[in-house]
Amino acid sequence: MGLGREQEVEIREPPRFIPGERVQATLHVKNDGSYAGKEIGENLVRKGDEGYVRDIGTFLQQFYIYAVEWVDRGTVVGMRARELMSLDKAAASGAVETARASTKE
Repeated sequence: MGLGREQEVEIREPPRFIPGERVQATLHVKNDGSYAGKEIGENLVRKGDEGYVRDIGTFLQQFYIYAVEWVDRGTVVGMRARELMSLDKAAASGAVETARASTKE
């Protein structure tokens, strides 16, 4: 009796985001019943919302869960890495590209 397919053990690698990093939601996230005070199926985060990573935990000794503070919503929601993208790293890489372009001129 097998597991079918083995899922990636994310925690073998360092976390993708660090506390204090500015991130953006890449997907809509609805309450699956684990967020107290909200109805099941209610939107917790909308695609494009911006927030800050407050803390990093793990789930099932397999995945990182990022506690993200969504300042405009006044909530903290646990998110998976695939649901987030870094705005700080994007801004930093944009600054590097701008610097490279100006040195070529």
